Formats: sequence, structure tokens, C-alpha cells
Amino acid sequence: MADSATPKPTPANFPPLDALAHLPAWAVALSGGADSTALLIASALRWPDKTHAIHVHHGLQAAADGFATQCETLCQHFHVPLVVVRVQAAHASGESPEDAARQARYLAFAEALQTNWGGAVQHIALGQHADDQVETLLLALSRGAGLPGLASMPSILTRQGVTYHRPWLDIAGVTLRQALIDIGQMWVEDPSNQDTRYTRNKIRADILPALEKAFPAFRQTFARSAAHAAQAQSLLQELAEQDLLQVGNPPNISALQLLSVARQTNLLRHWLVLEQMQASAAQMEALLVQVKSCTTRGHDIHIKVGRGFVRRDAAVLRCYN
Repeated sequence: MADSATPKPTPANFPPLDALAHLPAWAVALSGGADSTALLIASALRWPDKTHAIHVHHGLQAAADGFATQCETLCQHFHVPLVVVRVQAAHASGESPEDAARQARYLAFAEALQTNWGGAVQHIALGQHADDQVETLLLALSRGAGLPGLASMPSILTRQGVTYHRPWLDIAGVTLRQALIDIGQMWVEDPSNQDTRYTRNKIRADILPALEKAFPAFRQTFARSAAHAAQAQSLLQELAEQDLLQVGNPPNISALQLLSVARQTNLLRHWLVLEQMQASAAQMEALLVQVKSCTTRGHDIHIKVGRGFVRRDAAVLRCYN
């Protein structure tokens, strides 16, 4: 906490939060790190009656109890109601530890909002900022992602009935840390953030400083590219929905063959998402080859996709687990 010699914090210490102003109430996803600490304080100073907090205790490292204690102390100081949720975030074999923790957090947030505050809170505010957006874009590029990946993180996202808001995607991380330093506010540093075995940490430690030196405006220009990708993906989504209406759900194979390969790909990816399946590039290529070759009644289609299969069922394609 700030000492007696430090000026009392005010909303002016932090970047604006206009994107949250219209909401009736929200919970800050509070890790105890610098970004979420800044968001919690900025929110509590502006809208003390609207601000709540949720801390997810992953239990993956010895420092986790200290993170929870820091969040409790912070919320008590700023009079913010806090819920601490303990989860089992250990990853399964072949699963990314980061993905496992992320999925556990989303589930914890949804459950916390369902069981606390009388259902009055349906929104979560996230402290992710411009550097996080750049890291997400670079990760997508490194994996050869399509437009959904290149669109990076949206400013608003609804998932499992919860709407997530990222009001500071245009703010540099150093700005948030400096705001905390200016008011004498401490935060916790997750030791895993220094582990460069994780690609995101390697980007943060090695690539972002180089980009800063070579392209000082990279945060703004990268964000612009992500926004262009998001807009293009929105158009592809509209086209896929229109094509699916014409082809049918499940997709009629003969009708599908009348579309260009690009539109077949776009439609099939959309359809698979609706079926809660996701095809790799190789799986999609194999499926397209089979669709093109399916010109006789006896031609079978049986393609592994994600954790399930796409098979021919008479005149249409169907998904099976």
C-alpha cells in the first residue's frame, strides 16, 4: 500500500475507463499483478459501487497463497467485494499449461458470477493491455494462424454467458506500472512470467524490446492490423452463415461442391465450430480433397477432425465423437 508521504490516488492517475461506464456492475479479474491491480484501483476510484473482484487461486505454485493474500489486502483497502475461487488447473498430457489455466479461469469466473452478488454482476473486466495484444498477435503469426488468430483479443467477448471487457488494449503496460509506482502501490510478480520456456514470456523478454527500438509505434500499428483482421473475419463469418443456409446443416455434399475451395473451407470451419470441433490445416485439406472426390454413391468420407470425425452420411456430412 502507499505510505503517508505518497499522494492519495485519484482517477487521474490512471488511463480512462470509459468503456465500462455504461455497465451496471462488473468484477475485475484480479491476479494481484500490476495490470489487474491498476484496473482494480482505477475502477474502484471511479465507480466504487459498481466494482467487484474475483481472484482465481490456481494452486500451481508455492506463491499462490501470497497472491490471494495480496488481493484480499488490496480489496479491503479500496472497499471492493472480493471472491477467491480455488481451481485445479493442472494440464493433461499433451495440453498446454497456459491453455489449461486459461480454461480453468473462464470456468471459475462463470461459476463465481452465478453464485455471488445475487446475479447482479454479469461482466468481467480484464487488465490486458497493448503489449498483451502484440504478444497474442505474434503468437498467432508464429503458429501460422488464420484471421481469427490474427484478430487477436477482442475488446468485448461473451463466453459461457459472461461478457468480458478489455478496456485498456490501447494502453502500454509500462503506463500501468508507472501509475502504480506514482501512488506507491505494490503488486505481485508471478515467477512463471520470467520462465522463457513459455513462448509468450520469450516474446515479452526478447522481441518486444527489439520492436520498441526498431518500430516505436509498433503497439498502435500492430493493433491496427489486428483490427483489420477482425473486420475481415467478421465478413467471412457473415459469408459462412449465408453459405450454410444455402448448403444446409448438415452440409449437403453436392451443394458444397458448387462453391469455390475458399468458400468451402470457410463454410466447413464455421460448421465445425458449431459442432464444437476444430480442424487443423492438414485435416481441413484432407477433408476438402475427399469432398472434391465424392462423386459416386459408394465414395466414403471418414476424416479425423480434432477429437472426433467427419463422415459421409448419404448425401450430407456429419460429425461424430
